[in-house]
Amino acid sequence: MTVRETPQALGIDVGGSGIKGAVVDLTTGEFVTERHKIDTPRPSTPEAVAAEILNIVGHFGWDGPVGITLPSVIKDQVARSAANIDKSWVGTDVAELFHRHLPGREVAVLNDADAAGLAEAQFGHPDARVGTVIFLTFGTGIGSAFLLDGDLFPNTELGHLMVGEQEAEHQASSAVKDRLELSYRKWAARVNTVLVEYERLFSPTTFIVGGGISRKHEKWVPLLETQTPVLPAELRNRAGIVGAAMAVAERITP
Repeated sequence: MTVRETPQALGIDVGGSGIKGAVVDLTTGEFVTERHKIDTPRPSTPEAVAAEILNIVGHFGWDGPVGITLPSVIKDQVARSAANIDKSWVGTDVAELFHRHLPGREVAVLNDADAAGLAEAQFGHPDARVGTVIFLTFGTGIGSAFLLDGDLFPNTELGHLMVGEQEAEHQASSAVKDRLELSYRKWAARVNTVLVEYERLFSPTTFIVGGGISRKHEKWVPLLETQTPVLPAELRNRAGIVGAAMAVAERITP
């Protein structure tokens, strides 16, 4: 095994359209390598995705621990849902799957938004470590992570909460903004409706918003009118990869 000067792990973030990976320095949360991205296979079955993850591991010539995120509820290392990936994931023993494809390696698997929330709490905005924080990712759907003083309560899936007559993510994901060609002002009004409902139900200390659209947070976060402060995530699209690497290093296996 290669001797490394700092503790490192390979983080791999599986999404509906792409699979991204990088080697992460676990003391700083920074990437040691360039990020490598490939298209998610079609159909995105467990065996097909696992084969592509093996390819990413091979791309880096990596022989150390591997953390993997999935857009799925992960409970006892079994996928209990499948959001934007093939429905055959439901009921899959993900620990068995990935240990079979990556024999002899330490592997951990967790929900993608949970991973991003953990990374933000450790390496991102300092307010993510204080009080009751709802961390949200806006993308194809809305992912969520509940944090209490930086500790994770896993598998919250707030994007599927009904707000009015629709699931939250069917109203206010960034994919909805793109599909309906909404202005930032019109989309922010939808986001605000969702956040006000979350605020009513959970009374968080802080909302932290991530996902690709958080790169342009200045165009929509100031338009929100919640009583709870809304802060842009600092790690943004790096968070899933960093959180995956943290999960295997810290043996976080929901």
